[in-house]
Amino acid sequence: MLNAKIPAGPLETKWSKYKSTVKLVNPANKRKLEVIVIGTGLAGASAAASLAELGYKVKAFCFQDSSRRAHSIAAQGGINAAKNYQNDGDSVFRLFYDTVKGGDYRAREGNVYRLSEVSGAIIDQCVAQGVPFAREYGGLLSNRSFGGTQVQRTFYAAGQTGQQLLLGAYSALQRQVSLGTVKMYNRHEMLDIVKIDGKARGIIARDLVTGKLERHFGHAVLICSGGYGNVFFLSTNAMGSNVTAAWKAHKAGAFFGNPCFTQIHPTCIPVSGDHQSKLTLMSESLRNDGRIWVPKKQNDDRKPTDIPEEERDYYLERRYPAFGNLVPRDVASRAAKERCDAGYGVGTSKMAVYLDYADAIIRYGTIEASKRGQDHASQDEIIVMGKEVVKEKYGNLFDMYAKITGENPYETPMRIYPAVHYTMGGLWVDYELMTTVPGLYALGEANFSDHGANRLGASALMQGLADGYFVIPYTIGNFLADDIHTKAIPTDHPAFVEKEKEVKAQLEKLMSIKGKHSVDHFHKALGKIMWDKCGMARNEKGLQEAIQEIRALREEFWKDVRIPGELNEFNPELEKAGRVADFLELGELMCIDALQRRESCGGHFREESQTPDGEAQRDDANFQYVAAWEFKGLGNYELHKEPLEFEIVHPTQRSYK
Repeated sequence: MLNAKIPAGPLETKWSKYKSTVKLVNPANKRKLEVIVIGTGLAGASAAASLAELGYKVKAFCFQDSSRRAHSIAAQGGINAAKNYQNDGDSVFRLFYDTVKGGDYRAREGNVYRLSEVSGAIIDQCVAQGVPFAREYGGLLSNRSFGGTQVQRTFYAAGQTGQQLLLGAYSALQRQVSLGTVKMYNRHEMLDIVKIDGKARGIIARDLVTGKLERHFGHAVLICSGGYGNVFFLSTNAMGSNVTAAWKAHKAGAFFGNPCFTQIHPTCIPVSGDHQSKLTLMSESLRNDGRIWVPKKQNDDRKPTDIPEEERDYYLERRYPAFGNLVPRDVASRAAKERCDAGYGVGTSKMAVYLDYADAIIRYGTIEASKRGQDHASQDEIIVMGKEVVKEKYGNLFDMYAKITGENPYETPMRIYPAVHYTMGGLWVDYELMTTVPGLYALGEANFSDHGANRLGASALMQGLADGYFVIPYTIGNFLADDIHTKAIPTDHPAFVEKEKEVKAQLEKLMSIKGKHSVDHFHKALGKIMWDKCGMARNEKGLQEAIQEIRALREEFWKDVRIPGELNEFNPELEKAGRVADFLELGELMCIDALQRRESCGGHFREESQTPDGEAQRDDANFQYVAAWEFKGLGNYELHKEPLEFEIVHPTQRSYK
């Protein structure tokens, strides 16, 4: 039976009671303990900096040439926090409620409440670091709306919030590097976990510049390596984003939670052809002011500016009047797919919808004219002023769209379509963020998260920083307090030697295949299977076919992949091959998980389980649990269920109408 270790007592006091009673490690003993951190995005950088500040010796690993290149930098729209700056009724409880409801009642109440509780402290921490959040005229921090809420709680820095938050965490990390408390290993990739006496005690890493394998000891290991959206090949993730660290942890005994829960983001630039290697996200913050529509006539080839207002279908506002364009991501994505599948799509591919800023420009321009005392301003003058306001709020996003598409989004509506974005599944962890392997933790998107079956926008940055700055510094002490007499284990220990031998054998096997097809050939083929049969909609027949197709593709990969170059040198194709080999195993588990979950919830939409009007239909009687999968051998997984209990927010059919 899985033990989530949720503290007893009222929801509001669980975390404070835990912090008051948890075991501590005194400062002198912290200096004797070593912690390995894999990944230096928001979760990893904040955890490494916080633990080093406390006195632990930290080794931090990233496969990029700098921590500043972590994919967290790509987050655009903002970070949620329950500060109620707008005096619009927000509270810790409301953030908790919105998150549980937004996740379609497939998250733990205890974890989500803690996340909401520490959210305000994240903003204070980042402001103290100098993160340049947007501010109102009077100097107060500004907020905007995101999907799934009816309040403004999202703090932002134009359209580059992730970059600014990462620079804050990076500066904290570099301070510890300069003090010698953190040792950075750039251009290093973790390729396996070393366990001794059942506990995680180190890793095998590959120096990506020289190709040399290295052994590293740690009293504990933190996996902060992000999500696995690139299993679909085309996604909004950076091309280097991968599942390898989490997957190796899974194969070492860490259960994998809810792997089929992937999020499709509704506002991405549509696919333009087979040449693409990734997709570009247009921030959800654009739904704050933009209106989404399609023509009321099928296969309408007119320019959007030539289609009059009465011939436009603002379908989100029509179907969900209470939330309109700010419904959660899963709801907005499925609605866009439904319209396009029905023949109302736009653009050359007909797989896109419009995101229109014309009304927002007029609205902001009118307000600006009033502020300037220009009550008789012409329509053209109002439009000019409105564009200035929109440019200040979203300018870099509009510029990015213009560079990619060659179209001016100030003059003509953007074309958007859903794309794979975030993964709610990940390594199963308890309240302390520990996996089922003692001493092995997972933070941020690498764990199965606090988001249930669907993440609300602007909550990824919140969870990553909450885990790193405010959760792991307390919880890791509960484990390490019993380890203060454990001396550093030499890396010539048989467990290290054996694990390095296994890693080397796999790399040599990959290099020896010398087949006909590139790594990308197999990655694209896997991505097509996943998108077609385990994407925005899934059904029993498709998932059963996908499992067989992935198994066949995996077999072909190990017979026919071609990797140029040598083993002991800088070899990006070998790096990719190892990552795609792991995706080929993960993809099968995702389909197995989606097949056994015979319900629709959040981002997991089973076509056999929907309401009469096409909404996700949960089955709480049979599936109100976290699916935690244990690796028993290739293609062989055992399901463990962690029942979800709701004492405060009682599950109901989600409605945003």
